Amino acid sequence: VQDAASGREPGSGGDEGFWRRWKEEICRVLGEIQAPLSPLLLRWLCHWLLPKLLSRVFLSVQLHRGQLEMVLRAARTPKVPLVFLCSHRSWVDGPLLSFVLLSQGIGVPRVTAGACSSPRLRSLLQRLGGIFLPSGTVQLWSDRDEGLPGAVLDAYVQEVLRSRQPLVLFLEEPPASLRLADPARRWLLRVLRALRDGAVSDVLIVPVGIAYDVAP
Repeated sequence: VQDAASGREPGSGGDEGFWRRWKEEICRVLGEIQAPLSPLLLRWLCHWLLPKLLSRVFLSVQLHRGQLEMVLRAARTPKVPLVFLCSHRSWVDGPLLSFVLLSQGIGVPRVTAGACSSPRLRSLLQRLGGIFLPSGTVQLWSDRDEGLPGAVLDAYVQEVLRSRQPLVLFLEEPPASLRLADPARRWLLRVLRALRDGAVSDVLIVPVGIAYDVAP
């Protein structure tokens, strides 16, 4: 992040003013990516809303017991973060997977979310663990042109992995399937950079498949 900021001209405001403006810009970009988790909202979601919603939308929710035990063993691996790579069939996927991971004691995951035009909905999803690509990276075709937003995103993903927060990456954007979405490519690039730069020594990749008889 410092390299990205120092590559710009300080301007007429002097170095102190320059760094103050860039600190404000970094905080703005970080605010686009994530927000502090809300324990109250998470408890409301997982202990009241989601159980009621799932019971109304689905006849049953089935988990593969053997695969779940493998994930729980992987979660106990010291100093190795979990990255869940998921197919994406419905808007329910994110809340459903968060509910499963939290109920099994794995922790509150950071879940990559698609574009959201509503600031209020975006803020709500962020407080429930949703993370978004900053605006400076969404519209660019070249990763080398991402500048400060890309540098902040790199640093954020590295910190998530270092702190061993579960990271959920959706590989597709519904209703499209069998094609790696561009946002997923950008998130995966950050995980690879974290490994390349030595931010973490290893990552456990957990493939996740969610299937519905009829997708809601």
